[in-house]
Amino acid sequence: MLRKTPLGLVLGLGAAKAGTEHWWHQRVSAIAGIPLVIFLIGWIMAYRGASRAEILASVQNPFVAILLGLTLVTLLWHMRLGLQVVIEDYVHAPHSKYLLLLLNTFFTAAMGVASLFALLKMSFGL
Repeated sequence: MLRKTPLGLVLGLGAAKAGTEHWWHQRVSAIAGIPLVIFLIGWIMAYRGASRAEILASVQNPFVAILLGLTLVTLLWHMRLGLQVVIEDYVHAPHSKYLLLLLNTFFTAAMGVASLFALLKMSFGL
C-alpha cells in the first residue's frame, strides 16, 4: 500500500520534496559541462603563450565570450550543488550546516559575479 497523497503521486517527489530535482540539476549541469570544459581546454591550449592583446581579441569574439560565460555559470552551479550535498550529508550540527550552506551560496554567487564581470569587461574592451 502506498502512503503518498494523490498530489505526491502525480508530482513524483520523494519524502524530501526536492531530492529528485536536485539530482537532475546535478546531472544536467555535469552533462552540459562536458562540451564546455572541452571547449575551455581547447581555448586555453590554443592561446597558451599568447600575448594579452591576442587573448583579449579572442574574448571579444561573441561566440568565445558566450561559451566562456556559459562555462563559468555551469561549472559554478555544478560546484554549488555538489558542495551542498557534501554539507548536507556530512555536517550534522544544524547551525553549522545552515551556516555552511549559506556560505556555499554566497561564495558561488561572489565567484560568479566577479568572473562574469571580468569576462564582460574583457569582451567589451573596457
